[in-house]
Amino acid sequence: MSEALLEMESPTTEEANGVTEETSIVNGNGLDAEALERGDLLAHDGVPAALISMRDIWRTYEMGTEKLHALRGVSFDVQRGEYLAIIGPSGSGKSTLMNLIGCLDTPSQGRYWINSKLVSEMEDDELARIRNQEIGFVFQTFNLLARATALHNVELPLIYAGVSAADRHERAQRSLRAVELGDRMTHRPNELSGGQRQRVAIARALVNNPSILLADEPTGALDSKTSIEIMNLFEKLHSEGNTIIVVTHEHDIAARAHRVISIRDGNIESDERIK
Repeated sequence: MSEALLEMESPTTEEANGVTEETSIVNGNGLDAEALERGDLLAHDGVPAALISMRDIWRTYEMGTEKLHALRGVSFDVQRGEYLAIIGPSGSGKSTLMNLIGCLDTPSQGRYWINSKLVSEMEDDELARIRNQEIGFVFQTFNLLARATALHNVELPLIYAGVSAADRHERAQRSLRAVELGDRMTHRPNELSGGQRQRVAIARALVNNPSILLADEPTGALDSKTSIEIMNLFEKLHSEGNTIIVVTHEHDIAARAHRVISIRDGNIESDERIK
């Protein structure tokens, strides 16, 4: 195991964010005046105004007597309507970061807000509700029910949310039409191509009108031509106002986004707006 990944003392939140007593500007309410001016905080209570806000996020795993820091004090915001790619090599921490964004895991240290909700301090039941209401997942392997039709696969999040049969049927149909599968609603996954199965997965992710569309290596199981078609679909969905986060190790896929965060050794190596 690399010595760089072994236990090290974590910095304070102030040090991680580059803030000291000499440099911080605080208003009468105890809030950072510069952050208020940038719009990073809501003036009434200090809750971040960004759709996603991560502050000093650490994720540490116990490995016997050692500690492995998968993430080391990561901080960034994602505004509503952004199209972001998170890229990094194997072992960089990008998958850990994706799990935290998707509320599939919780940080060892730091604070994480989605839509002004402090999810880093939520219990499992609350996190499950956030996953259902705020996040639409798109996986590399599609994760479709083999014996269910495309329509029923898309309806599943609505069933979990307690939506009535008539309403979820209508919403699932609308979601499938949005990904150009209006003529494949009664087909099962084995009757669909890889690209069509991924479109069903995207329709399922969209059906609950989530705040975030979170895609993990969405083209990893597809050929080059189909990958381009899926990325064109993401661009279309972004142009319609959806917030999209794609996690990938492929630079050409990341280049389709409008902003790219590069992760290496658990740190943000770069954060660039490219469009």
